[in-house]
Amino acid sequence: MSVYLIADIKVTNDGWVPEYAANVHKLVEKHGGRYLSRSGNIQVLEGQAKDSTLIAILEFPSRGALDGFATDPDYAPYGRARQSGSISNFYVVDDTDIAGSIPYLKAG
Repeated sequence: MSVYLIADIKVTNDGWVPEYAANVHKLVEKHGGRYLSRSGNIQVLEGQAKDSTLIAILEFPSRGALDGFATDPDYAPYGRARQSGSISNFYVVDDTDIAGSIPYLKAG
C-alpha cells in the first residue's frame, strides 16, 4: 500500500536548504520513495492561507519504507538542520479510498 508524505514547510533560516536539496533526494530514492511535487507555488483554493514557503509531496511504496527514510541515520543531520531552520508540518496519508466504506459514498 503506497503512502504519501506531505511536508508543509515555512523556512525561517534558509542556510540548510542547499545541502538538504542536494542530498535528501538520494536518500528518498534509497528507500523507494519519489517526489511527486516540491513547489513554492502554493495557491489557496479553499480555506485559510498558510504561511508556507514550500510544500513537498512524496510517495513511498509502504509505511515501512517511509519510516526507514525518516529514521535513516544518514538523513538525521539533514532533518535536524531542517527542523532548526524551519517550521515543518509533516503528514502521512495512505492510499485507501474510504468511498465504499461510507454508505452514501460509492467506491471509485
